[in-house]
Amino acid sequence: MPPISVILITKDAAAHVERALQSVAWAAERIVVDCGSRDATLALAEPLATRVETHPWAGYGAQKNHAASLARHDWVLSLDADEAITETLRDQIAALPTNPGAAAFRMPRVTWYLGRWMRTTDWYPDRAVRLYDRRRAHWDDRPVHESLVVSGDVADLGGEIEHRPYADVAQHLARMNHYTTLAAAQMQAQGREARAWHLLLHPLAAFLRNYVARGGFRDGAPGLIVSMLGGVYVLQKYVKLWERQRQAP
Repeated sequence: MPPISVILITKDAAAHVERALQSVAWAAERIVVDCGSRDATLALAEPLATRVETHPWAGYGAQKNHAASLARHDWVLSLDADEAITETLRDQIAALPTNPGAAAFRMPRVTWYLGRWMRTTDWYPDRAVRLYDRRRAHWDDRPVHESLVVSGDVADLGGEIEHRPYADVAQHLARMNHYTTLAAAQMQAQGREARAWHLLLHPLAAFLRNYVARGGFRDGAPGLIVSMLGGVYVLQKYVKLWERQRQAP
């Protein structure tokens, strides 16, 4: 595999940033772009990163594009501060040919939640395109759930990214509130509208998809909680969209 530059965008990520950077210690370059952490993120990152920079928040996609622009190498691995690369995935990346035919690679993420790795519901395999040739890919500017726009083929790797997004349920709920606000704004910008039947049926459909179709029932109480909160997430974003419609002139 050609040399790889790892990029992380951070803010107040002291609880995770060491684990993330240690998991990619093998990479040729590790770049951290922080947008104003008030905790020990920078102090913890500096001994493990090859470059640490502070940059005003520009949005998820724009911040990642800025980080990629700082890289010395064209192949970039984008990692969130609350993620870590497994040894299996590291070995698969190392075994890739010098000139991969694909422009980017997709890999599954497994999330740690309520004391277990969740391999059911919408949370798994949650395949994410993270390894890419920056000459043929860039991050879009969506305010939430940003993704890579790739010019070329995207191939799959089987090794997992380990994801530890929430310290507890309270943090999960707070994050849901933040992301559903962004999602509602994005939906409104796209011209979408919330109807009464959306508020009733979409959350129910999300719960059934997670708990029944995607096997949340196999994960006991954590699977039930994730499935129910998946429905709540959908309800929140449609309620916020409905509220925005009423406030619009």
